[in-house]
Amino acid sequence: MPFQGKRIGFGITGSHHTFSRAFAQIENLVAKKAEVYPVVSFTVQHTDTKFGKAEDHLQRLEEITGRKVVKTMPDAEPFGPDLPLDCMIIAPLTGNSMAKLANGITDSPPLMAAKSTLRNEKPVVLGITTNDALGLNGKNLMQLLSTKNIYFIPFGQDSPFKKPNSLVANLDLLEETVRLAMDSKQIQPILIPYID
Repeated sequence: MPFQGKRIGFGITGSHHTFSRAFAQIENLVAKKAEVYPVVSFTVQHTDTKFGKAEDHLQRLEEITGRKVVKTMPDAEPFGPDLPLDCMIIAPLTGNSMAKLANGITDSPPLMAAKSTLRNEKPVVLGITTNDALGLNGKNLMQLLSTKNIYFIPFGQDSPFKKPNSLVANLDLLEETVRLAMDSKQIQPILIPYID
């Protein structure tokens, strides 16, 4: 099994409506015997929304993975030299975090874990969900698409007429994306018709 015994970081940033889909993918990786380390942004830690309370999300992550959620920068840094990951996933990845990652800004635990993983020349897999990927954030998307060791879960427009700049990753393709990324391959096609 390609995931058995693999250390996989799973970063979650503040696209709260996507959490249930992300949690389902974490459950799938755990079922396939991956060692999943949950890593969350400060927004995820402290923001209650109509999609649930922050403390409930954190508790659910710990129940699924059997590990404490990584919530601080110092706790994320060891994914570099001390506890190297085989792959780091950030899904959902908001436009805000995407812009920071593209510009080398490391100010949240998921971004620190991604930086540490890239330092080890291991794959970082991104599942974007942002209303401005085809707007102001377009240049950051293009920057990351051309960056070594960064791979994308295929994405498409989720509401092209109401939100023409919005792109969302199809998280149902996460497992295959990660499997190929660990072999240094980008799943294709990256651009897909997105059906919600």
